[in-house]
Amino acid sequence: MTRYAIDPARNVLVALWSTGIGDTTTLVADLPEMEDIGNVRHLAAQLTRLSEICWRSYTHPASAADQHGPHSIGWRRQQERDAFAGVLPTLIAAHRTSVRPAATQVGRAAHAVAMALHTLGVPGLATHITTDVAAELAAIEQAELGDLSDRAEQAVALSREDASPLHISQADALLRAQPFGCPELLTQIDPAAASVAAAHWYHAAVTVAARHTGLHQVHVVASAEQHSKPLALESLTEITAVITSGGRPRHVVMPLIRNALHVADGHLRGITDIHERVIAAQDLLSKADADHPDLGLEPNTIFVPLTPLDPARPAPDLLDNLLHGIHTCWQVYQDGQTEEGRDELLQQFLGELRQEALDHTDRLL
Repeated sequence: MTRYAIDPARNVLVALWSTGIGDTTTLVADLPEMEDIGNVRHLAAQLTRLSEICWRSYTHPASAADQHGPHSIGWRRQQERDAFAGVLPTLIAAHRTSVRPAATQVGRAAHAVAMALHTLGVPGLATHITTDVAAELAAIEQAELGDLSDRAEQAVALSREDASPLHISQADALLRAQPFGCPELLTQIDPAAASVAAAHWYHAAVTVAARHTGLHQVHVVASAEQHSKPLALESLTEITAVITSGGRPRHVVMPLIRNALHVADGHLRGITDIHERVIAAQDLLSKADADHPDLGLEPNTIFVPLTPLDPARPAPDLLDNLLHGIHTCWQVYQDGQTEEGRDELLQQFLGELRQEALDHTDRLL
C-alpha cells in the first residue's frame, strides 16, 4: 500500500511505497503555508487509509473466497472492488458537503478523503489528490493483471490469497537461473507466487542434500533450525512433508499464507490447528518442568504462536524462509568439505538441484 506523508522542509505532500528492496517516493502536491498542519496530516492519514482498503481488494480477491452467494464473503469483496468506480467521482465532488458516505469501506474511505479536502479548502489541491489516487487505482488494476512494474511494484511487499500461474512460472525461471534467489525474485514477482515456486525448489534441494549425504529428509530440514528463525522450521517441515507425500507446492503454500492473513485480521480458521498447538505447548511445558523444576514454569508464561509466519507479511516471510532453506541445503551438502574443490562441489550441487526440480516440474502448476 501507499503511505502519504508531509515533507516539512519542502512543504509538500508525498506518497511512498515499498519496492521489495527499499522504498520509493513521488510528489503529490505543493502545500500552502499554514500555521496548523493538523488538517493536512489528517488528509495524509485518510489517503493512506484509502490506499490500504483499496489494495485489500488485490490481496483478498473475490475469486479466492470460499463462498460466493448473496451477502457472502465473496459477494462483499466484489462489492468493494466494484466501488473503485465511485472513488474519483467522490473526490471530484469534494466541494459538496451533501455527498452521502457509501455502504462499502472503499466508498467510506473515499468520502473521508473528500471531507478532508473540503475542510482544507485549498484551491487546486483536490485536482492533485484526485490525479494521484487515479494513479493508485490504476496500479492496483495493473497488479491484478500480473504486471508489477512502476507504481504496481508495491504489490511485492503484500501477501495475496491467490497466486498467479504466470508469476509462478516466472519465479521458477528465475530460480532455475539462480537457485539461491535474486533481486528480481523480490522486486518483480508476487511473493505468494514466488513462494510456491521456491517451495518446489526447496523440496528439490532437500532431496538432493539427503541423497548426497545419506541423511533423512527430516534431518536435512532440521538443520535449518540452528541458522533460522524459530518458527521457520515449522513451515519448512510442513512444506517438505506435503510435497514428499505427493502434494503440490501450491496446496501447502497458499493455506499457510491464507491462515496467517486470517490471524492478521484477528480470526482463527478452524480450531484443530490451534488445539494441536496448545497441546504441543502443554507437552513442552510439562517436559521443561520435569527437567528443570527449579524454574517454576507456569502455563501463563508460555506463548503459543497462532501461525508459523509473520501475520503482517506472511508471503514475503515464507519466501525468506524458503530461500534460506535452499542455502541451508547447500551447507548440508558440502558439510566437511575443505575450501579446495568447493567451487566444483557447488556446481555439482546446482546441477543436481536443477535436474531434480526439472524432473518434477509437473507438480509446480
